[in-house]
Amino acid sequence: MNKTLRKAVIAGNWKMNKTPSEAKALLNEIVPLVADADCEVIACVPYVDLAVAVEAVKGTNIKIGAENAHWEQSGAFTGEISTGMLKEVGVEYVVLGHSERRQYFGETDETVNKRTKAVLKAGLKPIVCVGELLWERECNITEEVIARQIKLDLFDVSAEDVKNVIIAYEPVWAIGTGRTATDDQAEEVCAFIRAEIAKLYGQEIADGMTIQYGGSMNDGNAAALLSKENVDGGLIGGASLVAAKFAAIVKAASV
Repeated sequence: MNKTLRKAVIAGNWKMNKTPSEAKALLNEIVPLVADADCEVIACVPYVDLAVAVEAVKGTNIKIGAENAHWEQSGAFTGEISTGMLKEVGVEYVVLGHSERRQYFGETDETVNKRTKAVLKAGLKPIVCVGELLWERECNITEEVIARQIKLDLFDVSAEDVKNVIIAYEPVWAIGTGRTATDDQAEEVCAFIRAEIAKLYGQEIADGMTIQYGGSMNDGNAAALLSKENVDGGLIGGASLVAAKFAAIVKAASV
């Protein structure tokens, strides 16, 4: 991390876990553990938990995020949620383009781009996920894959708007598998992402952008990963569902 240039951000991605009562209990447990955090702390929770979560963290340093958002404000999109709905509830961040959305629900770079622009237009902050498959890494095309995703996902996003974007590097082969990119692998790709942003938007914007690592970061490996210059935080899966583990990651990002 380099906190002199950009914000460190630890965001929990709860995925399809926790009922509203369970969400309230978990957040009540987390709140005192991260009260002194020297980084941005976010909990991205299922839609049904959002109102309860916003209420649970009111007056604290924890922000609430959603796990997706549609690009239209209303219409015949059964099962989708608009940015206007999220904003009224009190959401501040939205995870977009997660590999599980891409793998299981047909998300494409085109739809990620549309969702990203809608989220920005609503004044919310997108956490845009990019990452390569194991096969793509083995074929030595990681940089090609990541560069393509960045260019497509951020297509037609202005330099002013991109200042509100967080990019999360999540190697698909390390999500939910227990496998983690080495510290050097994470640094290499996060640095590459920053270089690509510099090509598109200039070095100053690239230097100010928060780039997270999100492939099975946990309380055991967070400190080493976050010690890298270009790893500015984490998008945390399983470890975000255990208060003590999540708090340990936040602590590692607060040094």
